[in-house]
Amino acid sequence: MPLSRTARALTACAALGLLTACGSEESSSGSSGAAAEYPTEEIRLLVPYGAGGPTDLAARAFGASLEEQLGQTVVVENLPGGSGAIATQELIGAEPDGHTLSLATAGTLVLTPLANEVGYTLDDVTPIGVMTEVPSVLAVGADSPYTTIADLVAAAEEQPGALNVGVPGASTPQAIELQRLAEEHDVEVTAVPFNGNAEMTTALLGGNVDAVLINASSDVTSNIDAGQFRPLAVSSAERLSWLPHTPTLAESGFPELTLSGSTFGLIGPADLPEEVVTELEDALRTAHGDPAIAEQVGAEYVPEEFQGAAEFQELLDRTQEVYEPILGD
Repeated sequence: MPLSRTARALTACAALGLLTACGSEESSSGSSGAAAEYPTEEIRLLVPYGAGGPTDLAARAFGASLEEQLGQTVVVENLPGGSGAIATQELIGAEPDGHTLSLATAGTLVLTPLANEVGYTLDDVTPIGVMTEVPSVLAVGADSPYTTIADLVAAAEEQPGALNVGVPGASTPQAIELQRLAEEHDVEVTAVPFNGNAEMTTALLGGNVDAVLINASSDVTSNIDAGQFRPLAVSSAERLSWLPHTPTLAESGFPELTLSGSTFGLIGPADLPEEVVTELEDALRTAHGDPAIAEQVGAEYVPEEFQGAAEFQELLDRTQEVYEPILGD
């Protein structure tokens, strides 16, 4: 019996609805499948410091773990310069698919764009998780006339700006803390920016700077243990268990100067899919608990508790809140 016009219309609508539902299901399945397949090609891990330094070594240790867990080659690329801006600019120009990642600090993501026009802000990246935390140490060479931080401060007060202090970049927390030292305590030194610890170490040992405010990573502690560096103060709020005789800047009369340590984390471009962030975050969590990683980078630099995407974002937001009034004018 021929269908009525109304019945034919209802049948057509039902068929159209079924096709639409199937299409939506296929699209949803395809999207989930794409996320489940990540990664589908090699991963670039950008490092905003020169090769051979402690940060580079940490990136390679974590990169090897990610490679093993994710089943794709992780290629570490060193792109030093611009206080981390060069590597970050490369990152934000990449597709947000998880195949280009970068090591970064609050200095790179907050201080550098606040202090300079670099073409990106904190909103242009996706935090994934924390790798390592490294305090800073104010150190001089073994033959320096300054045996204590009081000696160095007295010399700086006698001749403002005459002392040269190496820092790992012009817009790093170390450089800004020296600025705060001058503005809040009238102790003026000249900050000399370098591209990472290796350059700073060469400059200090060669007598090209009077002191360094440097990440106290394994290469620096090795120089301290060897007697080539003399630590005058550390940036941590409390004394470090592995430098128990070195006072903090806080107890040396500068209680506000506790922000020059570096938290190194993994980031991707903005709009990184949530599924990819979760997969990378889980891989970082596994690496964080691996004793081999702690042995490679130093157990003292691996935080006791893993800090994922939310915690890393919170740290970056807090840093922005503190430094924006200083650098945002």
